[in-house]
Amino acid sequence: MAPSPDDIANVLRRYRPLRSVIAAVGPPPSRRAQPVASRFPTMVRAIVFQQLAGRAATAIHQRVLDALGGEVTPEGVLSLDDATCAQCGLSAAKRDAIRDLAAKVLDGSVRPDKHGRMSDADVVAELVTVRGIGPWTAQMYLMHQLGRHDVWPHLDYGVRNGWSQLHAMTEMISVKELLSAADHLAPYRSSVAWYCWQAVDLGLISSPKS
Repeated sequence: MAPSPDDIANVLRRYRPLRSVIAAVGPPPSRRAQPVASRFPTMVRAIVFQQLAGRAATAIHQRVLDALGGEVTPEGVLSLDDATCAQCGLSAAKRDAIRDLAAKVLDGSVRPDKHGRMSDADVVAELVTVRGIGPWTAQMYLMHQLGRHDVWPHLDYGVRNGWSQLHAMTEMISVKELLSAADHLAPYRSSVAWYCWQAVDLGLISSPKS
């Protein structure tokens, strides 16, 4: 049985640096795996949104949805020609990335229907074979789409910043140091990452130098 948000907060509260943010925002969000049918559309959306401001990404994504008739499938993505992709606002790199994803889903190289039963490492290894999907995107998929509890996105700037703030560091923790910094908080590191993001949003402590 999956732990409740209250249970996770109670465990993480034992770690002193997290107490202030837990007191401020309460338990973390619950994590549940989303339906299989939403996994491919979610990955397409993640690719579209990469390195774009929210409004611009939302507009482009909506145009892609409209071009697909509201149904995002591998077959539909591969049916979009270059001109349509350009009209939607997709760069050549993003166009090629969503096509590569669609092709790999159809040939079985990427198996969204199996991801719920696969280990975190195996899901990441499968996803990063897709053009345009790196470890960070794969980790966000694990956390938000598959509802995994122990993902530690050490490459995420917000997590680095939040961890550094919560530990009153004068300089930002390095990616290398952050990789193992939360090992003692397993198996709830997805929630630890969420608390790091909340700490940054709340500005509980002044940000360290990057």
